Amino acid sequence: MTAAQNLRDLLTAPGLLVCPVVGDPLAARLVQRSGLKVALLGGFGISAMRYGLPDTGLITFTDVLDQLRNTCAAVPGFPIIADGDTGYGNAMNVRRTVKEFARAGAACILIEDQIWPKKCGHYGGGREIIARDEARTKIRAAVEARGDDDILILARTDARSAVGFAEALARCRDFQEEGADIVFAEALQTEAELREFAGGFTVPTWANMMPKTPVTSRDALHAMGFKLVTYNVLLPAAIKAMQSALTALVADDLQSAPPLASFEEVTGLVGLPEYLEFEERYRLPS
Repeated sequence: MTAAQNLRDLLTAPGLLVCPVVGDPLAARLVQRSGLKVALLGGFGISAMRYGLPDTGLITFTDVLDQLRNTCAAVPGFPIIADGDTGYGNAMNVRRTVKEFARAGAACILIEDQIWPKKCGHYGGGREIIARDEARTKIRAAVEARGDDDILILARTDARSAVGFAEALARCRDFQEEGADIVFAEALQTEAELREFAGGFTVPTWANMMPKTPVTSRDALHAMGFKLVTYNVLLPAAIKAMQSALTALVADDLQSAPPLASFEEVTGLVGLPEYLEFEERYRLPS
């Protein structure tokens, strides 16, 4: 079963899907081994973990595509939702982005309506967005471009911070009509907005627990009607743990360092046991 088929099954099964944000293959493998069913390979994480840069449109189509190939290869069949940003241009660029992301193994691609260079929706201030007709056309292009490719389309709008909640709803209704499989209004600001958005569509809806949106329990989100919820916790957790470990190292006090994975855990995570099995299989007689 392909990653996209796995995701389709998850979307029709009962319950709320918890979707952590990852930025690299190792984090994706940790999510897979945790028992969670899906991950978002996000521009926020790729920018930070691969380049040490903010999520402000500084990474390119080829940067993301390369990271996507490596991540999908590390977790075969596991659903990776890939952040396609704005599609890296107009509707024709969106078509190519969808085709290439499908070929790389993504289960789903996110396309949003910000003006390029885009910024993380939860950075301070509002966002700038393209015209509603153009946003709709880009989702139409994404849906048509997939053709027989096994990939879902996640349509996102940043209209809430750019214009207002009503515009965000209207755009997501457009996206649903164009055939998007999942819709997402970024940076909703109240529980009332979350509730109205979640209950306003026949396709699955997406919530994002980031600073501009009130943290809401998973039970409440599920009751509202959301199908997926994203948490960007792995990168902040890793940064905090590394800072604490470095503080302990500088102080020559490793006893105060945070818990460390064993050497065997690290080598197991990167596939050393499997490598050694194959090495032995191909060893030439002495």
